[in-house]
Amino acid sequence: MTDRYESAADQAIRQAQERGEFDNLPGAGKPLPGAGQHLPEDWWVRDMVARENISGVLPPGLALKREVQDLPAKLDAKATTEAEVRAAVEELNARILKALRGPVEGPPVTVMPLKVDVVVEAWKGRRDGG
Repeated sequence: MTDRYESAADQAIRQAQERGEFDNLPGAGKPLPGAGQHLPEDWWVRDMVARENISGVLPPGLALKREVQDLPAKLDAKATTEAEVRAAVEELNARILKALRGPVEGPPVTVMPLKVDVVVEAWKGRRDGG
């Protein structure tokens, strides 16, 4: 008879397997999302933020940076007119300017206001297919 040491983590995993807690998990047998694609270093943070819907937890400087990054997809999904695009960009720019002028918690604001006409033209190009 051999005595085998089993760590607390190994024991917990073994017991969960015996109870069937790993059976029929969502995504079982499916490829991992993003497999074969180049992913940014912080892919797991972005995934967790989206999955847990915790984007409001970001400090203002990072939240604005994320909004600028996500703006094209948001406009593509929601904006139907040039006026809506302009209004969305102007509203975001107002919040960026406010953050640049006043003190904010967390890291400094590193984004600058967007050029409304450039964003509108990019949106038109994506909408028209090129």
